[in-house]
Amino acid sequence: MTIVRVGSETPAPLRRNFTPEVKAMKLDPSNADLLLKIYDLRREEKLRKGRAWLLSKFWFDDMKSFLEACPPGTDENAYYRQVITYWDMVGAIVNHGMIDEDLYFETNMEGMLTWFRVKPVVEEFRKIRNNPLYVMNLEKMAERHKAWLAQRAPGAFETTMKGMEAGRPKK
Repeated sequence: MTIVRVGSETPAPLRRNFTPEVKAMKLDPSNADLLLKIYDLRREEKLRKGRAWLLSKFWFDDMKSFLEACPPGTDENAYYRQVITYWDMVGAIVNHGMIDEDLYFETNMEGMLTWFRVKPVVEEFRKIRNNPLYVMNLEKMAERHKAWLAQRAPGAFETTMKGMEAGRPKK
């Protein structure tokens, strides 16, 4: 039996997927504490700069273009590493069930968007380093989040990605 949180305040798009086997569940308050800690860490000054840079300026489709623009030792390379390792750690928390997945997915899309922005570079990096585990937690979380969103808000992911792509600088 699937257990989810429901109530009269649950939006119709979420309620429509429920079946008679679904029961209401109250979450442990530690989920809220962890969610707020994850949010609070995002406000750290260097991580905030890195997140802003990655989501506004990271338009690399391969490792070569990334390393040409962001060689080791540059702030941009450090931003990339800091942001993806942060989201990979958050992915580990979500993937290992340390926080309620629905609660996390309902309140945060940035980790998922980060994955789809860096995916081509990460995939190439994995091959070069012979390390398929590199930021694996981020990938797993993002793919599950995408599927979760598609079930509850069909088309939202695609619309969001189109909007992000519209911010790509013209070549």
